[in-house]
Amino acid sequence: MTVTDLVPYEDALATYDPVMGLEVHVELGTKTKMFCGCSTELGAEPNSQTCPTCLGMPGSLPVVNAIGVESAIKIGLALNCKIAEWCRFARKNYFYPDMPKNFQTSQYDEPIAFDGYLDVQLEDGEVFRVQIERAHMEEDTGKSLHVGGATGRIQGASHSLLDYNRAGIPLIEIVTKPIEGAGTRAPEVAKAYVAELRELIKALGVSEARMEQGQMRCDVNLSLRPNGTETFGTRSETKNVNSLRSVERAARYEIQRHAAVLNSGAEVVQETRHFHEEDGSTTAGRIKDNAEDYRYFPEPDLVPVAPARDWVEELRKGLPELPRVRRNRLREEWGVSEHDMQSILNAGAVDLIVATAEAGAPSDQARKWWMGELARHSNETGTALDELAITPAQVARVTELVAAGDLNDKLARQVIEGVLAGEGDPDTVVEKRGLKVVSDEGALGTAVDEAIAANAAIADKIRGGKVAAAGALVGAVMKATRGQADAARVRELILEKLGVEG
Repeated sequence: MTVTDLVPYEDALATYDPVMGLEVHVELGTKTKMFCGCSTELGAEPNSQTCPTCLGMPGSLPVVNAIGVESAIKIGLALNCKIAEWCRFARKNYFYPDMPKNFQTSQYDEPIAFDGYLDVQLEDGEVFRVQIERAHMEEDTGKSLHVGGATGRIQGASHSLLDYNRAGIPLIEIVTKPIEGAGTRAPEVAKAYVAELRELIKALGVSEARMEQGQMRCDVNLSLRPNGTETFGTRSETKNVNSLRSVERAARYEIQRHAAVLNSGAEVVQETRHFHEEDGSTTAGRIKDNAEDYRYFPEPDLVPVAPARDWVEELRKGLPELPRVRRNRLREEWGVSEHDMQSILNAGAVDLIVATAEAGAPSDQARKWWMGELARHSNETGTALDELAITPAQVARVTELVAAGDLNDKLARQVIEGVLAGEGDPDTVVEKRGLKVVSDEGALGTAVDEAIAANAAIADKIRGGKVAAAGALVGAVMKATRGQADAARVRELILEKLGVEG
């Protein structure tokens, strides 16, 4: 089926009701793997961070990562889940080349956290509650590199390379209950849920949750049922979607595709799907197994996990202010609208603005620079805001120089440009580029006199009461001083010299 075979979105929702399930895998930021002491640091030579345990060698025994358990409990608490008094690991058995043990150590019917919820706010302010089925601990697989094909997938490849450095890295899988009642807003709800979950994970400090780096990825399960019915349809599972926009697009595409299949009289196949960024489409992967096909059984080499209740309560008390509560507080403190706050959130600028304000900048100035000049640079270069080569403290220093009259906005933009280009901190860039505002009254007076002399007709208009014409003379002075004059002071001097009150 091609993109042109899809049913128009509005037509699909006029006939069918979407039901979603979202499975989000979060890669924890621990220093070592979930069941062994191998490093989790990125960028190492392939297969250099492995040992007999994460390679599944006979006779090797796993040991649970305590920080991994603690992180799982924190996530469960933040998601309003119940924390199990006793739970255990299981073996999920299936063969895949990048899984060296031929089973994944996971949790099945006894997860560490279960029965929770997360409230998410949509762009128009509506709050939608997503029910959480479970959050459980498991390990990641290795990484396959398929060589020789045109698509980077196994189809058409001449051979495959395997890197087991990632095998055994701690994961938390967060699974929603079926999301019903979202209707036409289902794709938007999916995006908002993953966005809110990402902010929560980052606030807890258990993972950087960078989707573009695979630290957080989402499987989008979707099915359709005729409007007015209760029985769920056959679902598809779009695997490893790695951006917020893509989560929304994948859900939307699958709604349209399912509707086309059902309208044709065919049956939806229960399968995994691959998402394609270039056009927002999905293609078939493999027939999806049911849970019983994995032959789960309790992991015999790991003791059960039984978190002490006083430890759980201690972790509960230590939870940070959760993102939605924090955003509402900041929105009131900053005096911005829901729409503006959503834009700040979408840009990933909340923490940057807070840090800039903490470094001494007024919050309105911090917002101005991060959501203006720096957001523009981020968009032009395709670089995330928090990865730009400028720190909140440096942005705060720029606002300080503007407030002191040493820079105007035009010069401040040039200073930021220099910092981003690696020319040094703001003061160094000002010095090297000679960007300081011309504040010498003598030099400004001379520049004003020259502008008046060169534009006598305009000067006469100003003397005749057309004060607005002063803008042309201000522009002439700014040009003569390479934009380094204080425009407000220049205007004052022009009016003073022409004997006109402003």
